[in-house]
Amino acid sequence: MIGRLTSGRAALGIGGIAALTLLGMPVWAATAPPTPDSSPSVEEAVAASDVTGDNSTQPATSNQDDAVVAPGQDPFYCGQRKLGTWFYCERPKPADRKGSAPTLAAESYRQRLDRIGARLEELKAKAVLEPSPANIIAYVRYQREQLDRASMFADVWERAIWQHPDLDYTLQRPVNTLGKSAWLEQRKTDREATIATLSERYGLFFFYSGSCGACEVFSPVVRSLADKYHLSVLPVSMDGGANPAFPRFVVNRGQYEKMGLEGGQVPALVLFDTYLKKPIPIGYGVMAEDEVLQRIFYLTSVKPGSDF
Repeated sequence: MIGRLTSGRAALGIGGIAALTLLGMPVWAATAPPTPDSSPSVEEAVAASDVTGDNSTQPATSNQDDAVVAPGQDPFYCGQRKLGTWFYCERPKPADRKGSAPTLAAESYRQRLDRIGARLEELKAKAVLEPSPANIIAYVRYQREQLDRASMFADVWERAIWQHPDLDYTLQRPVNTLGKSAWLEQRKTDREATIATLSERYGLFFFYSGSCGACEVFSPVVRSLADKYHLSVLPVSMDGGANPAFPRFVVNRGQYEKMGLEGGQVPALVLFDTYLKKPIPIGYGVMAEDEVLQRIFYLTSVKPGSDF
């Protein structure tokens, strides 16, 4: 009889504890109150007093990490009571703090090149100020590394240019003897063709002064160009003086400024485009005939920047 009551009471106690656990109620609430004929033992009294004291005064304190409850777990049994790391009370995994560390920016190529240059200058300064064999050898070795790097760059540069004619400047302006000779011959032919038809579109303004010695030297050159290429030349005297090469002339009445010239410098030569009604100053001072033709060719037939 006693055994059946005991087993029945134990079964009732286990079932009640399980039901209260699902409802979120304290475990100690499931224990039956003592009856007059059954007094609690000393161990039960001590356990009950411990539970009551913890519940009435303050919740059990523990480590900050232990009090953290994973999502879906009971905060009382798993957080305060710490009943264990069973399937119903799993310890939450600590947060991964590696991802929060700041990542260093990758060094750019310009920064690498600056660093190499700074290192080379530092080794040079150290070798000069402290000229020991070790310092000098360190500087020479590092310098040799950079010379090898520069040689590699120059070699790859040249190979790449050979395979891309649009980047090869020597095709426009040869540098070897044979190519340069052929280029100059072709340029001379083009210049002569341009000068031969120059009179169809252009004329010359020649500004001089009667008291200018350089004008007397340059006047025969302008006269020769006019006769050879059938160019129309208008001589303009800045001071009203005559010129032996151009007996017929006009006095300056603002033509100098209208042609885009400044400063009153003479002799001055200006090419005038009769199609566009536009003056093209050629230059000041004494010039040889070939230099005048070269300037006229460049100013009328060569695109700026194509020869450089």
